[in-house]
Amino acid sequence: MRYFFLLSLLTLARADALGGESGFVDFDTQIVPILTKSGCNTGACHGAAAGRGEFHLSLYGGDRAFDYHSIALELESRRVNLARPEQSLLLLKATESINHGGGPRLEYEGADMKTIQKWIEEGARRHKMRLLVDFKLEPRQRITQLNGEPILIRSIAQFSDGSTHDVTAWTVLTAEDPAAVQVNSQQNTVRVLRTGRHIVIARYLDRVVPMILLVPQKHDEIAIPDGVNRNLIDKHVNSLLETLRIPLSPQANDATFLRRATLDFTGRLPTLEQVVAFENDSRQNKREQLIDSLLNSEAFIDYWTYKFAKLLRIHPQGQDRTGAQAYHNWLRTQITQDTPYDEIAQTLLTATGDSHTVGPANFYRTVGGPREQAEFVSELFMGSRLRCANCHNHPLDRWTQDDYHGLSAIFAKLDRGRVVKVIENGTVIHLRTGEPAVPRIPGEQFLSDEGDSRAQFASWLTDAENPFFAKAIVNRLWKELMGRGLVEPTDDLRSTNPATHPTLLEQLAEEFVDRDYSLKHILRQIATSAAYARSASTRATNEHDDRFYSHAIIRPLEPEVLADAIADVTGVPITYGQEPRGTRAVNLFDPQTPSPELEILGRCSREDSCESKLSTTGDLPRMLHQFTGPLINSRITNSDGRLEKMLNKNQKPDQIIFEFYRVALSRSPSSDETQFWQKQLTAGRSLRERREILQDFVWSLCTCQEFITNH
Repeated sequence: MRYFFLLSLLTLARADALGGESGFVDFDTQIVPILTKSGCNTGACHGAAAGRGEFHLSLYGGDRAFDYHSIALELESRRVNLARPEQSLLLLKATESINHGGGPRLEYEGADMKTIQKWIEEGARRHKMRLLVDFKLEPRQRITQLNGEPILIRSIAQFSDGSTHDVTAWTVLTAEDPAAVQVNSQQNTVRVLRTGRHIVIARYLDRVVPMILLVPQKHDEIAIPDGVNRNLIDKHVNSLLETLRIPLSPQANDATFLRRATLDFTGRLPTLEQVVAFENDSRQNKREQLIDSLLNSEAFIDYWTYKFAKLLRIHPQGQDRTGAQAYHNWLRTQITQDTPYDEIAQTLLTATGDSHTVGPANFYRTVGGPREQAEFVSELFMGSRLRCANCHNHPLDRWTQDDYHGLSAIFAKLDRGRVVKVIENGTVIHLRTGEPAVPRIPGEQFLSDEGDSRAQFASWLTDAENPFFAKAIVNRLWKELMGRGLVEPTDDLRSTNPATHPTLLEQLAEEFVDRDYSLKHILRQIATSAAYARSASTRATNEHDDRFYSHAIIRPLEPEVLADAIADVTGVPITYGQEPRGTRAVNLFDPQTPSPELEILGRCSREDSCESKLSTTGDLPRMLHQFTGPLINSRITNSDGRLEKMLNKNQKPDQIIFEFYRVALSRSPSSDETQFWQKQLTAGRSLRERREILQDFVWSLCTCQEFITNH
């Protein structure tokens, strides 16, 4: 009854809920919200880039001046009828009193229609009486049960004139997953349809605010086992698992942990010697000792240089391999020295010079022009898709067209030839105004159009208080080790795409800053948590968890890592172009180095972002190549390969099986696996047949899911 009573009060109050002290209807804060709630300015209607039916509105009311002109002034003001307001085309179309392709948008004689009619009666003016200064949602987070009960949403707006109003009736609610949350736009309620964590986005004017709904599973409360609250990470991860009643999988065994950590930190399989040494290590802290030794290894430098080379999209411009080599060498030095990440960013953003000798100068030769540079920089260093604000204000974030074109203008005064240098002239045209854009720090301030403003931007970006910089890289490091970002996608950090564990991301970012922006420190923090060491084996009650870390996420090996792993197991290196024999794939600075093997495995060209990219070859060609192609088969039968050498030394089949399991999977074969292969070998009637069976055995290891994934 209380819910329906509140709903009735809200309905009765709609007609004058937003009236200002002047008594006039305010176009910006009263008319535009009605159009948004009615769906008139969405991308599917008049908010589309080209509008609809020769009527164009800004997307979600992002440009109120433009909207006012379109409604009240365009086409000799034919859409409003000041003499007979009720006959205004704006109202006749919206109520479908005359034919309207979008159907009825307003209820005839309804409160919203009367508000628009009153505005027209007052002269259809734009008074600009007040600005929206704050928008709050109640509740912002709710732990609820899967009982079918509707949850009433209330939204409050605060304006520059000091007034505060309930704007629930004009707030647009959108479920991130409509299959999980049902929205009733008329009653302003949501109904949860399944367990888990769900997001509902509330929009009023240019503000978008997320609401988080947590719905525990129906079974009994879970108990967190002893020993899995090792650090800050576990505190937050385990707390959410408790809330959602998602049981934890056990900790991974030593063999699994060794393989996982070695692949994550060095991109290589553990050697046979490492497997034996770790197995025989009886120290209580041997896993922490392993992480430290990996972080301080040469292989770590090689692999994480490769990781950041992909992130920075290092590749030759045309045939200019010299610049790419210089860039790669500089990056490797930064990884070797654990250079603070803010210093790396500042060096890149302010770089100039001969790209053949000044590696960071190649940062400005990575993409085509100032707009592409703004998009690249915002995604890389801010984790934000500023590109969505090119044609209109970002529909789900704070960024405006001024922000997009303003950041582009910061990078406009550069000559991007072999010698990167600042030039006097260079502009980008603002898409909305048609005039040269003014340099601008996104969301903050316009800058002088004189000189080079990159240093000002770099200083703002890397400031300890910047809300984007530290979070963006910490989120990426988390994904590299955990298989999924705290925010996904990693280049889409925004309030309406909240982290699964917001406080954890905040605190990790703060720790990153406090520890002098050390990449190694954050990697160690993650790797020494119990959450990282969880088994990938699932239970019936947590098998559908893909984001809360109740179990480890199984990740496919990257093409270069898989190619190196195949070479290590078979004992036959892969040759890459003119590179020396034995060169590892992760050490290639040029992603265009000829390699049929890497092409079929789906390596990234780095001409665009490599994040969340699927193999360009597709899964089927890759699988066929693995099953029947020379990548694996020719190496198994190669006379210089591991198998042939062991056979030529007359090693027993049991020894061969045991060693290959340890080299490929970092573990000993189980009793069932041993019995299976012994049975197969017993069936062989000749030495040739036994050799073929062992070849099949090695092939099966190199193509199984356990081998081609990091689990």
